Amino acid sequence: MAMTMSQKILARRAGLEEVTAGQLVRAKVDLVLGNDITSPVAVNEFEKAGFDRVFDAEKIVMVMDHFTPNKDIKAAAQCKQCREFAAKHGIGRFYDSGRAGVEHALLPEEGLAAPGELIIGADSHTCTYGALGAFSTGVGSTDMAAGMATGETWFKVPEALRFNLRGRCGGYVSGKDVILHIIGITGADGALYKSMEFGGEGMGSLSIDDRLCMANMVVEAGAKNGVFEVDGITRDYISDKVTRGYEAFAPDANARYAGVFDIDLSAVRPMAAFPHSPDNVKAVGDAGGVGIDQVVIGSCTNGRLSDMRTAAEILKGGKVARGVRCIVIPATQRVFLECIRLGYAEIFVRAGCVFNTPTCGPCLGGHTGILAEGERCVATTNRNFVGRMGHTGSEVYLASPATAAHSALTGKLSCP
Repeated sequence: MAMTMSQKILARRAGLEEVTAGQLVRAKVDLVLGNDITSPVAVNEFEKAGFDRVFDAEKIVMVMDHFTPNKDIKAAAQCKQCREFAAKHGIGRFYDSGRAGVEHALLPEEGLAAPGELIIGADSHTCTYGALGAFSTGVGSTDMAAGMATGETWFKVPEALRFNLRGRCGGYVSGKDVILHIIGITGADGALYKSMEFGGEGMGSLSIDDRLCMANMVVEAGAKNGVFEVDGITRDYISDKVTRGYEAFAPDANARYAGVFDIDLSAVRPMAAFPHSPDNVKAVGDAGGVGIDQVVIGSCTNGRLSDMRTAAEILKGGKVARGVRCIVIPATQRVFLECIRLGYAEIFVRAGCVFNTPTCGPCLGGHTGILAEGERCVATTNRNFVGRMGHTGSEVYLASPATAAHSALTGKLSCP
């Protein structure tokens, strides 16, 4: 039977010859991920169930990133609980402040995700690793606990949507603009519990960072996961990071899809998602120059080195508009160091930006960038729900690093 990429990965990890959409399967996982918010809940459930050992300490990862560096006593206690659990069970892949980064940028950088692997994480944006040809998806903390104990979890095999990419992005258009364009087409629930699968000759013009950004945000269309076909760009990226064997899966030519979309990348313009939903998408050039109070450049969506480079190019020699706060947050320690080495950090500081240590921070309204009532923020993050970044009366506009940096200079939503 013909299968999609996601179906092939699930079949292999479930030990089956084939699977069909809607089928329930029990599959072995290659990696279980948690962070400083979700891991404590999983640890509590793990211990409540009476488990006394993890299935494989090398296949469990905990990243302290959401409320770190610890913003308050509760955050410190949560990280302490995770730290003690990791030490007790020999979990070496425990990433704490000073060694950590935003989890979904850190794991690919560390070579912890590879084509054909099955990855679950107690964070909805675990779907990021589909950019590398993995089946990766977010789960609840109870499922994380079960995964840590057994190395298995269950799935309902998702239907798939196919996105055929063609052409090339122009100017400062990036993966963020492309995925916002696509979410604007599908709607916030248009891919509900489906796999969004990407291929086509246009993939060749998208960098791994573009793909990581796009896979990260498929959940904003309701998707179970997103996955890109593995090509030379993928293999080049993981060549110095992944030393274990892996298997890349391509869809069968006659695989069945719940829908097929042809996306002309050359037609995509700089986009922004207006409050209060990622599918409330408009072209920035048609947006009327909304006045803003804050800009955030970073997160698991757009905190990689290429994002920092784009922001630095636009901010170099300029000044953040009076009355606007611009916060730049590299997603990992490695990106942070490269920003210093390449001179980006100086550009940001001279432009009047706050240059911050890696953290999720303002993305979820955690710290270092909370919005007051009535304030507006252009952010390279992935969600703009009511109260997402602070007061319920504030507004978040999702956009690319290029648009965010340009908006910081002009004091209004605008693109180069």
